[in-house]
Amino acid sequence: MDMDVYAEELINAYEHPKHKGKADKPTIDMHEENISCGDKITIHIAIENDKITDAKFEGTGCVISMGSADYLCDSLIGMSLEDLEKAGKDFVLNIIQLDPGPLRMHCATLSLRAAKKAVLEYEKKPIDVQTKEL
Repeated sequence: MDMDVYAEELINAYEHPKHKGKADKPTIDMHEENISCGDKITIHIAIENDKITDAKFEGTGCVISMGSADYLCDSLIGMSLEDLEKAGKDFVLNIIQLDPGPLRMHCATLSLRAAKKAVLEYEKKPIDVQTKEL
């Protein structure tokens, strides 16, 4: 596939998100904002036996941030907390199959930053440098 197809798929996820809304019984929620552009997101995660059983998001922002959030939520369901803790920028780039460039990378990783902070808070662990830099 060429990059235009991936861009179209991201636009489709933005226009018709499967995971937008609030999880039925979230274990933890986390709100994050991209102060440079105004994107805002709240991630709702349900956890059972150290696995993510549901993930939803609410927010406003650009195609990259909201489309990436929808893709991320889809990828989180069934993931272990340990695997989420290890996820970084490359994880998001692999999911969206696009490189938004250095100026838009924070848009693409906003939802991952929120999800990781949520899980780290749930586990009562400090926010690591990798998560802060997303």
